[in-house]
Amino acid sequence: MVMMPSRTKHRKMQKGSMAGLSKGATFVHFGDFGMQALDRGRITNKQIEACRVAITRYFQRRGKVWIRIFPDKVVTKKPAETRMGKGKGAPDHWVAVVKPGRILFEVGSVPETEAQEAMKLAAAKLGIRTRFVRRVESA
Repeated sequence: MVMMPSRTKHRKMQKGSMAGLSKGATFVHFGDFGMQALDRGRITNKQIEACRVAITRYFQRRGKVWIRIFPDKVVTKKPAETRMGKGKGAPDHWVAVVKPGRILFEVGSVPETEAQEAMKLAAAKLGIRTRFVRRVESA
């Protein structure tokens, strides 16, 4: 299952800026536990899928998993050994731009020790530092 938008307004995108902290999705909202980004970076659709597979395999069909990021930015690439110029390369893969504080994944209906281990396995698939967070009960 490759995550990518079903359609976009433009075929190619500019790089954009990754400065600042996450604007939203900074608290665990759906599940009981989550994985929060501590670094900024780009997470590819393959990395997101690898994390999802690692978490669901560890749970063995127990619990529930929410993916809070979506790869909606296309990254282009020019063929190897191509001379400079001749325009922008063809679309290569999709990424989600992640800033510090962003909740990447949430899990629920499992004990905390299981959730922590599953998140540790998933974090190994990413190229950024993350931390395990619990849901904050609002009074």
